[in-house]
Amino acid sequence: MTNAPAPTLFERIIAREIPAQIVYEDENYIAIKDIAPKAPVHLLVIPKKVSSRLDEITAEAEMGRLWLTAIKVAAQHLSDYRLIVNVGKGGGQEVFHTHVHVLGGWDSAQAVGFGQ
Repeated sequence: MTNAPAPTLFERIIAREIPAQIVYEDENYIAIKDIAPKAPVHLLVIPKKVSSRLDEITAEAEMGRLWLTAIKVAAQHLSDYRLIVNVGKGGGQEVFHTHVHVLGGWDSAQAVGFGQ
């Protein structure tokens, strides 16, 4: 008998087992506010189809839809923004369910570096 892996945090949010501030949802994606924001606006765009890391997505159409959805969500909330994906533990990934960070909302006079 094989035990299925425990659902990821994001699967539990998608299933409404854990509350989240949802800002966008369609049949394939959900976008939520990050609970530990690194910017004035920090959203997470999460595919409902689970892959543990971005480089597991090999279908061009699926990858394109992820990025187009991230841009759509970003444009609904910000005029200027940054999209970031952490891939693997060494790349800073903490939740092993592919997701795109949408960050923005900084004051235009504030310097925005990669360390922020």
